[in-house]
Amino acid sequence: MSQTPDPVSLEVSPAGVAVVTLNRPEKRNAFDELMIAGLSDTFETLRAADHVRIVFLRGAGDNFCAGGDIEWLRRSAHLAETDNETDSLTLARMLRHLHDLPQLTVALVHGSAIGGGAGLAAACDVAVALDDARFCFSEVRLGLIPAIISPYVIEAIGPRWAKALFATGKVFDAAFAEKIGLVHFAVADEAALQSTMEQLTEHALAAAPGAVSDAKALVRFVNGHKIDDALAKETARRLAQRRASAEGREGLAAFVEKRKPEWNS
Repeated sequence: MSQTPDPVSLEVSPAGVAVVTLNRPEKRNAFDELMIAGLSDTFETLRAADHVRIVFLRGAGDNFCAGGDIEWLRRSAHLAETDNETDSLTLARMLRHLHDLPQLTVALVHGSAIGGGAGLAAACDVAVALDDARFCFSEVRLGLIPAIISPYVIEAIGPRWAKALFATGKVFDAAFAEKIGLVHFAVADEAALQSTMEQLTEHALAAAPGAVSDAKALVRFVNGHKIDDALAKETARRLAQRRASAEGREGLAAFVEKRKPEWNS
C-alpha cells in the first residue's frame, strides 16, 4: 500500500550542508498542519546539529510555497477564535525556529512564493530567487492580514513597503523583490542558482560557526537600539568575548600563521 510522502524532507551532507525541502508539490507546497509541524521539528533538529554550517530551504516541483493550503484555511474558518489563535501560534513558532537558527539560512525561491511562502524567504538570512519567481502578500484578498509573517517581512523590507504590499496584495517579480530587500540575489536560471548556492556554501564553511551565530544575534540586538554609550559598551563586551573565545584565538592565530583555521581545513 502506498504511503503519503513526508511533507518536509531533510538532507545533510558530510560537509555540513543541509537542504530542507517542502515536499507537497501537488499542493504547490502550501502549508497545512502536517507541513508546519514537520518544518518545526526539522528546524529544532537543525538547531542542535553542531556539524551543520548552512541550511538551504527550497520547494519540490514547480513552486517554492504557495502560502496556506485552501483546505487548511477552510478548516480554520470553522474554528473558534481561541482555537484559531492556537493554530496560528504553531505557524508563528515555526517561523521563529527558522529565524533563530544559529547557522546561515538561505531560501531558494522559484515559481510562486505567496503569503507565508514569502514569509519563509523573509525569515531566512539570505534569499535567492529565479528571475521568473512571483511574490505576493495576498491575505487581504481573502479578508485576512499577514500577521504571522509580518515581523520578518518588515525586518526585511521596512514598514513603508510592507504597508504598500500588505494592503494591495500586489504581485511582483524577483527583480522587484531584490529592489526592496526581500531577495538578495535574483538569478537568471538553475545554473546561476546552483552557482550562488556553491558560493554561499564556500562562505559558510570559511566562517567560524559560533561567530556566525553570534553575528546574527548581534544584528538582532543592535537593530532598533539607540546609538549611545550603553550600546558602545555592549558591542565592546561582545567583541571582547569573541576575541577570548576558542574560535577567536584560533582564527587570529591562523591569520598570523597564514593557514586555514581548523573549521575550514
